[in-house]
Amino acid sequence: MDTEVLDLTALEAEDSPENDRPRRQRKLSGDDLAAATLAAISGGAFAWVLRILLGQHGIMGTAIWWYIGALVVFFLIIRDRTDSEGALDKIMTTLIWSAGVLVSALLVWMLSYLVFKGIPKITASFFSEDMSKVGPLTPGGGVKHALIGTIEQVGLATIAVVPLAVLTAIYLNEIGGRLAKPARFVIDAMSGLPSIIAGLLIYTIWVTYFGFSGIAGSMALLVLMLPTVTRASEEILRTIPDSLREGALALGAPQWQLILRIVLPTAMAGLVTATILGIARAVGETAPMLLTAFGSDSTNTNPFKGPQSDLPLFVWKLIRLPNETSQARAWAGLLVLVMLVLILFVTARYISGRSQKKLGRAS
Repeated sequence: MDTEVLDLTALEAEDSPENDRPRRQRKLSGDDLAAATLAAISGGAFAWVLRILLGQHGIMGTAIWWYIGALVVFFLIIRDRTDSEGALDKIMTTLIWSAGVLVSALLVWMLSYLVFKGIPKITASFFSEDMSKVGPLTPGGGVKHALIGTIEQVGLATIAVVPLAVLTAIYLNEIGGRLAKPARFVIDAMSGLPSIIAGLLIYTIWVTYFGFSGIAGSMALLVLMLPTVTRASEEILRTIPDSLREGALALGAPQWQLILRIVLPTAMAGLVTATILGIARAVGETAPMLLTAFGSDSTNTNPFKGPQSDLPLFVWKLIRLPNETSQARAWAGLLVLVMLVLILFVTARYISGRSQKKLGRAS
């Protein structure tokens, strides 16, 4: 009997996840690194031969052929050492890592280039001056008017979007009914709406009667932000454990109290994250603002009267001028815009992490 128990224990130990880890490990071993090095050398030789035979002198084409040749050699080496399934697994891992490294390298390159082009113009006066007293070739000028316009337009759109989006998400996820399916269909359709269509819509129903203004731009941003914030809010509400709802209902709480005192406080951090993502989605829009806010070189602090600039319009106007002074201002404005979007995304990630921890403790 004791022998059988020992045998069963040994079998369980052999099948345990701890003993499975070496077999499931996906890190490259020393042999894999040696195979990858040999494959890289072979792929380089293959690409060089093709370069000579085909008369190709482009760096991009040579790099692509080198990568393809290295993958083929690496696959053959791993297949001979293990089996086809293991070789295919290594190849897919290599492809995924290559794609990740390529995308990361492109992002780093773009941000580095943007910082290199925009940072020389970033000074204290750049944030305290507008473009009303400078010409295309005149030094000076700044982004003050565009920054004020962006804050006002996005702020007004956010004030209107948050209650609409959250209430819609609550209806879709918590209440439901006959209108839930068509409402979700409309939200999905609006998610794929081209931004220029939002601008044309506001131009038709507002600008033709009241003229260009910052509030018209806010309306266009509202149309673009609403589906994003609504869908993100609905997904946040779905992550709330049903045990919280069942406990509140078991204690006799009506549905409105359940939503007001249980669902919304628990999902608050996630709803804030959804709002920030919606803001980041809309803050860089240019096409609808051309048809609504129109843009201005002077500072207009009243979004309800007269054309008003914002950061995308500021960049779009100056980058088209064929002189280094205007383009330097455009690169600096673009750097400010990208930094603003990055700050919003980092804030959203931080709040989202806190929300997940809170939901984990609640469940």
